[in-house]
Amino acid sequence: MEKAIVLLSGGQDSATCLFWAKEKFPLADALFIHYEQRHKIEYQSARNLCQQEKVFLHELSVPAFKEIGGTAMIEEKLITNPEHGIPNTFVPGRNILFLTLAAALGYKLNASNLVIGVNEADYSGYPDCRSDFIRQMEKTLSLGMDFRLTIHTPLQFLDKSQIWELSYQLGVMERIVKETHTCYIGDHTTLHEWGYGCGTCPACKLRANGYFKFLERQKNKDLPKEPKKSGE
Repeated sequence: MEKAIVLLSGGQDSATCLFWAKEKFPLADALFIHYEQRHKIEYQSARNLCQQEKVFLHELSVPAFKEIGGTAMIEEKLITNPEHGIPNTFVPGRNILFLTLAAALGYKLNASNLVIGVNEADYSGYPDCRSDFIRQMEKTLSLGMDFRLTIHTPLQFLDKSQIWELSYQLGVMERIVKETHTCYIGDHTTLHEWGYGCGTCPACKLRANGYFKFLERQKNKDLPKEPKKSGE
């Protein structure tokens, strides 16, 4: 029986991938990686989602990124997102290591499908979100472990509004709004129409802009109410 491992951060994109994987695969586990990220509130979101969905949550710790330092995703420093170049929230090597750890776990569990929420339509300019990188990692990990892996990226070419639409189609958009956290700062006290967050960091702006773009695109369509997941 095919099994998948979903890299789950607790944010909008990875949570959408979790629900996507549950539709596609008969078995799906999740993997959360602690790397001393500032937005630790996402961990609680990941735990809650997995408990509600009866998905087993694996947890691994990678303290080395904090030891290396130099990124606003971990250190308390002003977040910058230049018009050209890579923002200082980029964590060099993160997706390389995350996919390697997920692949090693997949080898142990005989789970040959990895699911990750990267995309290159609406993204922050991170080089490890590109499709070329994913395909090379898929090939390298399969060769390095002699274990044929497939890395699924259901959001790869979707902009943020299309990611919202996917969650709508999966019948979980309202849950994504209220149960996930994407804010770089980790603000979990303010619930906006589009979800929790500070409202000013690049992640919050991207999430909000996509949400309102989705609503604008759909307002003249005769859409039914958001479909319900089975068992609800």
